[in-house]
Formats: sequence, structure tokens, C-alpha cells
Amino acid sequence: MTHADDPRLVEAKAIPMANVVDRLGIVGLKRQSGELIGPCPLCGGRDRFGINLRTGAFLCRKCDLRGGDQIALVRGVQGVDFKAALTWLCGNAPAEIDEAERARRRRKAAEAERKQREAQERYRRKAISDARTIWSKARPGHLGVVRAYLQSRGFTEQLLPEIPTALRFIVEHPYVKKIGRELVTVHRGPCMIAGILNPAGELTAVHQTWVDRDPPHSKARIQFEGEDMPAKLVRGSKKAGAIRLSTPPGSEALVMGEGIETTLTAMVVGHYPNAAYWAGVDLGNMAGRMKKVEGRRYSGLPDMSDRDAFVPPDWVKRLVFIMDGDSDPVMTRAKLDCGLRRAMAVRPGLKAQIIHAGAGVDLNDLLMGKADG
Repeated sequence: MTHADDPRLVEAKAIPMANVVDRLGIVGLKRQSGELIGPCPLCGGRDRFGINLRTGAFLCRKCDLRGGDQIALVRGVQGVDFKAALTWLCGNAPAEIDEAERARRRRKAAEAERKQREAQERYRRKAISDARTIWSKARPGHLGVVRAYLQSRGFTEQLLPEIPTALRFIVEHPYVKKIGRELVTVHRGPCMIAGILNPAGELTAVHQTWVDRDPPHSKARIQFEGEDMPAKLVRGSKKAGAIRLSTPPGSEALVMGEGIETTLTAMVVGHYPNAAYWAGVDLGNMAGRMKKVEGRRYSGLPDMSDRDAFVPPDWVKRLVFIMDGDSDPVMTRAKLDCGLRRAMAVRPGLKAQIIHAGAGVDLNDLLMGKADG
């Protein structure tokens, strides 16, 4: 019997997501507008993990733990395979079911899956359209708040004489949050806009960093109903994309950090002459989907069936990933290993390496003098 034929599938997906969360022992989540928001059960990232109680979709914006149902949540949190997750949820013994009922359930599940894919594709197209509209409204970064924000992060004009064209800004940009069925603007202010390009060079997403109006113009503090909100959001489809901060002619090396500031720090240090410097947006995007290996939470091995994962262009002969030290080191290393192994598998002969900022800091902390010693 295949997974699709197992009658426990219907039983598992009928369990309320909140009950699964309780059984898994995930703590610290708060209910907000039909979602549970709080610390990720894997990386612990505060306010970066969310579960939609209606759809079952869940995502950590830090470690990229993600999925769409109860079984996927159990697999991700416990690091087990599909069969073990199903058994954990429903027990060992599937109930007997006649073939007609099994066929009916398969048709129902297939129809539900088709509708979900169509809804996801509609959402994706709308998100890309929104990103392109935002980008078209943004002004070149050298004209406004981008310089002030980057100076607050240690990038003097001497270190960074020219603002990358990948960075733009909007003077009054709305910070929109969905509350129930309504979109509510919870903040409005200056915002740095970074373009995220897909492998074909098309803009498919924007990275948004809201900036404080007052000196030193660091990240804005955004709150809603007493809760701190992240000052950075992505709109669009970022998968396989990157923020191309610098791509000199004839480059053969590509240096990637997770964030804009980390990657810019590597660029101004200039350890790799004539290298391209692209920001990967987040670890999950740099890594792609990782294989599940029994008994290991993070295998570090790429799932090569993920056809939409990031792969460097064919002109890249050396790929360097920057490992920040301010998140779970085991998870971070495994994701970077996963991305590099994928790249080497797709680009034979590629040389790849990881450089580490140091325990407890990211590379930009070193530029700003925040590291110990």
C-alpha cells in the first residue's frame, strides 16, 4: 500500500493543528488572527515561526522549517520520515476500508491538492506583480535614505563609495499585515528596497527594510498590538533568486551571505578580488530543500528533486558562503553544506567553501565593532 492509499492520511489531516502543536510540545506560540506565532521549535528564532490554523501551512523565516499539513509538521520537528510521522499521529493499524471508499478519498484528496496548487500559483503571481509595482515606485538608492541606513551599519562613504543599483528606496512605504480577512497598514515610513532577481535575471521579489526616521537611521522599530514586528519583509517569489549587489565583468567567484549587510561587509573587505557579491535573502533559499535522513535532524544533503533551488550561474568557478554565528550553528552549517553540495553536483568542477564570522556574531557585527575583544 502506498502513502496515498493509507487511510490514516485522512485521519491525520483531520486532527486540529493546535492539537498537534500541543502533542509536539511546541511552546511560546501566541494566537494572532488565525495563526500561531512565536519561537521556532527548531532554531528558536523569536517571532519568526508561524502556523496557519486554517490551512495548516507553517514557516520559520529564520531556518526555513516549512510545510503544509500535520504530517509535515511532525516530520520537520521530530526529524522522522513520512511513515513514522503518520504512525506518531494515528498509531500503527490503519482501519479496514473498502476499495470504493478508498477511491473516493483519493479523488477528494487529489481535487483538494489541485485547488491548493491553483491557489498557491494565483498567490505567487499576485506577489510577483506586487513586487514589481513596489520596485517601479522606488527611487535609486544614492538619492536618499539608503546611504543613511548603511552608514548606521558601518558603511562609510569611504568604505562604500557607490550604492549598488540593486538597492532603492521609498520615502513613505506602507508596512501591511493581514489581520483576519483585512489588510491593515500598521506602519508607514522610509524603506530600503532591494531587488531579488531569479536565475533569468527577472525581478520576482523585493526585500524591504524599514528605516527609522530619526538619526542614526537604523532599522525602524515596528509594533502592533504590543508585539514587535520584524523590520524586514520580502514580497514576491524569492525562490532560487538573489540580491545582486555587485557582478563585475569577468567574475569567476561568487560570494554569498544571507543578508544584505553581511554580504556588503564581505564586499568592502575585498578578500576576493573581482568577485561577485550576491545576498541570498535567507538560509533556506541558499540551501534549497534538504534530504530527510532517519535519526538526523539536519542531514546537510541536498534533495536534488528540488528543481527550483538556488544554483549559481555557469560562469561561477568558486562559490563562497558566509556563515554567520548568531543562529543555531548546527542548523546553519547543515543548510550551507546542503547548498554548496547542490551547487557542486550541478556545476562539476566548482570549488566551494564556507567562511565563518565567529561565534555569536554576524559579519556586519565585526565591521561595527560589536564582536568581543
